[in-house]
Amino acid sequence: MYLNNKFLPNNYIKCSKSILDNISDPDISFDENGISNYYYQFEEFVNKLPDEETRHNQFKNYINTIKQSGKGKKYDCILGLSGGLDSSYLALLAKDNGLNPLVVHFDYGWNTDIAIRNIELITKKLNFDLYTYVIDWEMIKDLQRSYYLASVIDLDVPADHTIFGAIFKIAKKMKIKYILSGSNFQTELIMPKTWNYLKTDLMNIKNIHSRFGKNTFQNIPTNGIIQQLYYKSCGIESVPLLYYTDYVKSDVITRLKNEIGWQDYGGKHFENIFTRFYQGYVLPYKFGVDKRKAHLSNLVFSKQISLEDAENEYNNNNYTHSMMKSDFEFIAKKLDFSLDEFENILNKENIPHEFYGTDYKRRELLFKLLNILTLGTKTQILKSKILRK
Repeated sequence: MYLNNKFLPNNYIKCSKSILDNISDPDISFDENGISNYYYQFEEFVNKLPDEETRHNQFKNYINTIKQSGKGKKYDCILGLSGGLDSSYLALLAKDNGLNPLVVHFDYGWNTDIAIRNIELITKKLNFDLYTYVIDWEMIKDLQRSYYLASVIDLDVPADHTIFGAIFKIAKKMKIKYILSGSNFQTELIMPKTWNYLKTDLMNIKNIHSRFGKNTFQNIPTNGIIQQLYYKSCGIESVPLLYYTDYVKSDVITRLKNEIGWQDYGGKHFENIFTRFYQGYVLPYKFGVDKRKAHLSNLVFSKQISLEDAENEYNNNNYTHSMMKSDFEFIAKKLDFSLDEFENILNKENIPHEFYGTDYKRRELLFKLLNILTLGTKTQILKSKILRK
């Protein structure tokens, strides 16, 4: 663990206000007081936020707009529910404010029993309709195998891309304008860029799959640049309601447990076996990345926990070696890898996503054309949103 100086290299530097460091993130920078750029990024973002009253009014305006859009319809919005903390609280918030969402759960074969139980409890106690979208297993398995074989860092891309593709597809089909998003700055604003990759780069996805996959690329919803622009033109909007609330993680957990019987699953994104193994094992051991450093630092920056609490929680990792071993064997078998083959794959040289080709230049060209045609500010706003995803 990083707190044990015996195992730290001589050039090791840790942020004086968080647990982020220069070993897992070589792009980090520090000022003369040892404060990292991420602290200042968080502060800059928060300082630009409207005051609490304005944000409260914005929240109410969104609620009223969503309700108005659903008049005469069975549902006024869509809510993707994983059984995890953020989406579970979002469901409770929707109920508090009189929204009637269609709750959509995406089953791509990796749910834990805890997540399934949480989903059942939430939808039953809040009296929401649940639609389970089952993604073609052979196709998603082929994509996930391809990403392991490609040795790229963001193994969550296949699931995240298809999930968002599906949810927008459902919204269009059911003529629902608003999709509730569990994104929030209070717990997840800070994340080093090199720890993730664009979830919407369809060219990168197809190139990786064509090189390592076995099946043809079909029977799966997509969310590339063209699809994003199309759904934007249809007036479908993703609304991050939690951005307009006072989101305190410990209070949210307490309320969910008391009112719903929600069960904690032990770590961010650990409600899913695939992501639990990816974040708890693959990232730290293959790529030298531990996203808990960013998650916990974000809570320190938002003044929800102390720096000492973050250090203690980081060093008390509840993803045990026996769980890692069990998940290793389960995932290898489910993705049709032998144990030796899977171990060799995890020991391969790491390859950047860009090696397989990216659609970034195509995105830039598309927006240049849109600017010429429209000469409007909305295009610039749309560009900034889509290029960040």
